[in-house]
Amino acid sequence: MKYRYSKYVPSLLDGIDLDELVSKLSDLFLSSGFRSPWGDPAADDEDRTMQALHDAILEALFSGGVLSDDAVQQLLGDPADGDQEATRQQIEQLVQEIIDRMMEDGFITAAPDLDREQTRRETGGGHDGEPGQVRFEVTDKSLDFLGYRALRDLLGAMGRSSAGRHDTHSLSTGIEAAAASKPYEFGDTLNLDASGTILNAVQRLGAGLRGSAGRFAIDVDYPDLMVAQSEYQSSCATVIMLDCSHSMILYGEDRFTPAKRVALALAHLIRVQYPGDSLHAVLFHDSAEEVPIARLGRVRVGPYYTNTREGLRLARRILERQRHDMRQIIMITDGKPSALTRPDGRIYKNAFGLDPHIVAETFAEVSACQKAGIMINTFMLARDHDLVAFVRRVAAICRGKAYFTTPFTLGRYVLMDYMDRKTRTIH
Repeated sequence: MKYRYSKYVPSLLDGIDLDELVSKLSDLFLSSGFRSPWGDPAADDEDRTMQALHDAILEALFSGGVLSDDAVQQLLGDPADGDQEATRQQIEQLVQEIIDRMMEDGFITAAPDLDREQTRRETGGGHDGEPGQVRFEVTDKSLDFLGYRALRDLLGAMGRSSAGRHDTHSLSTGIEAAAASKPYEFGDTLNLDASGTILNAVQRLGAGLRGSAGRFAIDVDYPDLMVAQSEYQSSCATVIMLDCSHSMILYGEDRFTPAKRVALALAHLIRVQYPGDSLHAVLFHDSAEEVPIARLGRVRVGPYYTNTREGLRLARRILERQRHDMRQIIMITDGKPSALTRPDGRIYKNAFGLDPHIVAETFAEVSACQKAGIMINTFMLARDHDLVAFVRRVAAICRGKAYFTTPFTLGRYVLMDYMDRKTRTIH
């Protein structure tokens, strides 16, 4: 077979860290919907167009530090040359190469534009539509990668490079010895402490040891058995409840995208470091629904109220099916309970929140979680006085915790609570 070799021509694309670029695009990939809080819900796909991706890549290249200063200088050239058209074409070519590379590496895929295809057929196949309206889809690979990067950044901010399994203060009989040995009891893992077992037998037999030709026969009996102890490591079933009501994108900031980023990081942490644990995701709005973890990065907010009671009820039903040492609910919200599902299935709503009837039913569901042995830890993204009082009451009923945080510190609090709480639970 003959090979043809050509001269290597360096490209600006070679100097771009694609992983770092994808991280810079996380806000676009995990967009919560409603580009304008008061916008039309039917137009919430505008941030999934190739034009939106094109603009986000440009911002990451020139403002996000993805390109070095030398690369930027090489790309823009000398303004005195005056050939701005050639510079623009070079930038457009680089952006297109990046999009093509992201597709090749499986970070995004081109979504079929059904409306555009229908228009093309109706006009006889000659109309292609506006190129800027071509949409893209974020792949599972991208969401998993963003979860990994979010976890790495959050753990790095806490001064931890890695995390292990959930250690507790209790001791169990296992393979790795971590404490003094103990007498064997029925049901213990038979990880014998040989020296301790023989010593017990020798002390029991004393001068009654039998031997010949310099050899001794030691009869080991059941009471002599000693087993090594290892640290007891618990398992946990967790439901993360995300508020996807309209308030999560109001008040001048997007609170839902950081919440999704934390949920993805937590999912990656559990899958990699705590494989014995389980994680489920519940969205609560006018009602509540369970969503697969794989879909978590694609969920959006909507023009919804906040049905906290229904979210807690669904989470409790999920956890009651789990057989783990611990069961907990991580609730991330910023609004007062403002909706309630009636027995006949209708939704009762009160836009002002903290309706006495809604609050009473919500507290009743919190009590049901407490009776089922389920801990509720609430992470609040707002500081309204009445809401603070409500959350503290929830924490008091179920003996959980209430964290009053911001979108910027949410991840650190959630992960620290998840990794540290178990060491204080099983004794």
